[in-house]
Amino acid sequence: MAEEIRIMILDDHDTFRDPLAFMLQREPDLTVVARPRSLSEASGILEDAEFAVDVALVDLNLPDGSGADLIKELRDSRPRATALVLSATADQRHLATAIEAGAAGVMHKSAPMGELVEAVRRLATGDQLLSQEEVIEALRFLTRERESHREARVASDRLTPREREVLQALAEGSSDREIARRLHVGEGTVHSHVTNILSKLEVSSRLQALVFAVRHGVVTIE
Repeated sequence: MAEEIRIMILDDHDTFRDPLAFMLQREPDLTVVARPRSLSEASGILEDAEFAVDVALVDLNLPDGSGADLIKELRDSRPRATALVLSATADQRHLATAIEAGAAGVMHKSAPMGELVEAVRRLATGDQLLSQEEVIEALRFLTRERESHREARVASDRLTPREREVLQALAEGSSDREIARRLHVGEGTVHSHVTNILSKLEVSSRLQALVFAVRHGVVTIE
């Protein structure tokens, strides 16, 4: 008889998690030992030193955080356990973050059950579903993204407090005349601030400046 493979399923959707657990339990060598709905619940389970798990099936988008954090916890507390990301999206950043955290594989939630069962068995034996090339590409992606964020922070830091006020006002839908009244300056001064903002952020339009500012947290939209 094959050795028992203990599985934890971390997913906040009951309509996906529970049927998946039922199907896995039908396999003679697979046992679902935990079905947490949130990152905090999963972390609490891992705090029990007696809890044993071989493969964790992890959703990345959780109500209280990222499944990538659970993968890190699992790697630290159960070095022999492995994690397989089950994702409903193809968000490259999320998947790359999970791989960086230590995920041994990534599969779409719509994958056939037979493929998923085979993947779980392979992971339980220490196999990797990801090729070296896939891991390297994921790390390269994160490196490029972090460099982009670093450059964005440098550009944002060039903005003066008044230029940030102008950007925030633009994000709130204010016209140049309204901004001028709000800041007690002339419209020409507002135009000058906008010109300086475009130059410092290295963009060519107000719309691009707003997209940049929202994406990097320079302004907020309610």
